[in-house]
Amino acid sequence: MSEVRWPENGTPRTARWHSENHTPAPARVIVVDDRATAKAAYRMARSGAGLLWQGDFHNARQLLRAVDRLHGRSRTTSAGGAPTREGTATLFHEHRAGRTARARLLGSLLVVLEADHTLRLGRAPDVRAACDHAYGPAGARGDTGRTCIALTELVGVLSAFQWHQQGVEIRALDARVHPAYGVFSPVRGEYVDLVAQAPFAGSDAPSVVFDLGTGTGVLAAVLARRGARRIVATDINPRAVACARDNLQRLGLAEHVRVVEADLWPAGRADLVVCNPPWLPARPTSALELGIYDAGSDVLHRFVDGLAEHLTPAGEGWLVLSDLAEHLGLRSSDDLRARISGAGLRVVGRHDTAPQHPRATDAADALHEARRRETTSLWRLARTA
Repeated sequence: MSEVRWPENGTPRTARWHSENHTPAPARVIVVDDRATAKAAYRMARSGAGLLWQGDFHNARQLLRAVDRLHGRSRTTSAGGAPTREGTATLFHEHRAGRTARARLLGSLLVVLEADHTLRLGRAPDVRAACDHAYGPAGARGDTGRTCIALTELVGVLSAFQWHQQGVEIRALDARVHPAYGVFSPVRGEYVDLVAQAPFAGSDAPSVVFDLGTGTGVLAAVLARRGARRIVATDINPRAVACARDNLQRLGLAEHVRVVEADLWPAGRADLVVCNPPWLPARPTSALELGIYDAGSDVLHRFVDGLAEHLTPAGEGWLVLSDLAEHLGLRSSDDLRARISGAGLRVVGRHDTAPQHPRATDAADALHEARRRETTSLWRLARTA
């Protein structure tokens, strides 16, 4: 177990270190409070120090914003013509590296949670319920001491808890789905609508369905509402498994769906296999990013390569995938089609839709040009023989 150590009024203090994105504990910790200026905090964070906040909570939030502005002004940008395919890929990787560096810098401002998840800072909100939701009930793992985390992580925990309580409206279900902390939220409704509207291979709903990488369980719920009689939903993330089970129970669909923790494939064959893999081939830095980034397109490749042996003779695989990676120069459409053909599969249909998220029309976004041309597709795949 990693620890954070710091001096406080001449007395050495310690706390257990926790980071959802596996950032190592800072080797050097400096205690700061309301007297700290943004410039001083920025310099200390740039030097690699952890800044343990012991002032007012709202002042800490303001300090974060001020440090972020200083970081933004310190970065230089260059303008040029329209990037080439290779140049767009470089831009994507630079964009990711910049976001990682920013997250590392802002993650230097630290706070301490008491053993019961209380945050003892001036004007601090009651964070106990949100932390219990994210990390499990206080003391459940035998932890009796304090825990040190980045303030940015705590802000994420509070935001995720609000999303969990409020839920995300799913038009195809006429109901809300409640994402858990660390589970990708189905805020991009276009891919859900594709699964809700795509025609089944036969006249009846499929008897057995696999939903691979179920996340919140939203696609399994949509297919159950469409009449699928038995659905096996898998996810490698234990939080997602618990989240999907909870959502399906809320929706009254738990008897139709069995949610299991698995690395993609369950045993057996299905009449329909649905997979919405991470869309961008890049390394994820947290459990939440597993829903967005997939190093080397590993999940996509394993789905395509394993589909034929998991389909019944007349079955179909539905691959839900954005072509954003193609517009970013990270993958080509020829690569995907060659992979499909090489796996003994053929394309029997494709249904396209335009993205509806705000970034698609945000000209200030560094990747706007690629996002503007993005299409989300449902590929219907069947065995060649």
